[in-house]
Amino acid sequence: MVAEHLTVRNLTSKPVILKHVERFNPPDGPKTISGHFTTMMSNITGTPAEIAPIQDGTESFARQDVDVRVEPFMEVTSNDVRAFDKSDKERMRLTFEIEGEKYQIQVPVPTKETITMKALSPNPRFHLTGIHIPEHSHLAIFSSANLDGWMRELKDDTLTSALSIPGTHNSPACHIAPPSVRCQAVSPREQLDNGVRFFDVRCHPQWPNDPAKDGLILAHSVFPVSLTGQKTFRGLLDEIESFLDRNPSETLIMSVKREGPGEHNDDQLANILKTHYANAKPSRWYTDTKVPTLGEVRGKIVLVRRFSIPEHLTKEHDGRGWGLDASIWADNCDYHACPSGTICIQDFYEVQETENIEKKIDLVNAQLCRSAECCYPVGVLKVDGGDRCPFFVNFLSGSNFWKVQTWPEKVAAKLNPATVDYICRRHKGNKGDWSTGIIVCDWVGKDGDWDLVRCIVGMNTKLAMKQH
Repeated sequence: MVAEHLTVRNLTSKPVILKHVERFNPPDGPKTISGHFTTMMSNITGTPAEIAPIQDGTESFARQDVDVRVEPFMEVTSNDVRAFDKSDKERMRLTFEIEGEKYQIQVPVPTKETITMKALSPNPRFHLTGIHIPEHSHLAIFSSANLDGWMRELKDDTLTSALSIPGTHNSPACHIAPPSVRCQAVSPREQLDNGVRFFDVRCHPQWPNDPAKDGLILAHSVFPVSLTGQKTFRGLLDEIESFLDRNPSETLIMSVKREGPGEHNDDQLANILKTHYANAKPSRWYTDTKVPTLGEVRGKIVLVRRFSIPEHLTKEHDGRGWGLDASIWADNCDYHACPSGTICIQDFYEVQETENIEKKIDLVNAQLCRSAECCYPVGVLKVDGGDRCPFFVNFLSGSNFWKVQTWPEKVAAKLNPATVDYICRRHKGNKGDWSTGIIVCDWVGKDGDWDLVRCIVGMNTKLAMKQH
């Protein structure tokens, strides 16, 4: 049931004013065999069919002039603007005014596209994007960023833990593999180009007893991430370094965990990473134990280690240790603060039955609420000083190997849109910076749908305003 009236939430730093509403008849139904097949499959799977955009020259059947003002970080439900007039399938074209400039957006919007609001004024000063939730007739407007370089718009003294960061679970598991193993729809490079800044990587030494060799094989539990040949940590790192070379304003937070078949241990993994990677390119890695500012890590990989380290590495960084320590990570947890004080996690993943998906959604939302309430200081943290301002890491992933309906893609089909809905309509804090923390997703970017990443990145606007 669609809400009766249109709600607009303004998540930009400027007041927006809705000025015009144009209504259009629904597009004609499918006229081809393939079109009928697409509609049939949509009905069977429950996946929303792609919505055709309003074509230039199409005549509206109604036009309404309004004056609905929405202040920054506020929302307004207009009693003057109904969600629909004749049919809940009809389209609307909305025209907004911001500091004298006009911008348009169509709703509902096809999530297959990255929607940028159309500027009607020459030389527009603003770049805006919108995400529409049809079930609630709710439009959230964000300041859009270039997703390949969104961190360049934030100041150097921003704590990285204060940021709203899109991430991926088992990031390189995008290759041909069993559906219970594959976690991602697109490659790590495409993830990076579209705004993902946290990678979850699982690997194991290929030659654990030969420290002279740096072979690390990517894995998902005891399984390889690809059925078409081994994928290596070195190959993944080449893609990451290439991206950071092209986008030096960005950083990548990388969680590394030891998984895979065979006999190996954490010390072997730690020594390989230290000797063959961090030492080989020290300017590329951030391995200190304190939460860095963005300025400290632009162009670098921030190591979050989910493995223990040998004694000699505990003496690094004036005896503080090596890497952000997440080695004590509660398994299948609703909520857990790592003893290091730098990582707080939600990682409930045993979605044994489809009913557990609703529990998972509630846990994700609870972690979002915790993150939103945090009010972060600006600048470098004292190593031994008080609140460590942790990263809030929020896993959307979950699966059950034995049930098809709870494999990663199936869970993501419910968790991802539910999280988009929560962020767009409900994510806020009474006193905090409204950060989402790090949201770790499966199957993000499937069929070109980057709505989840766009709304996460868009939540950095309130933090950016705090710095001015």
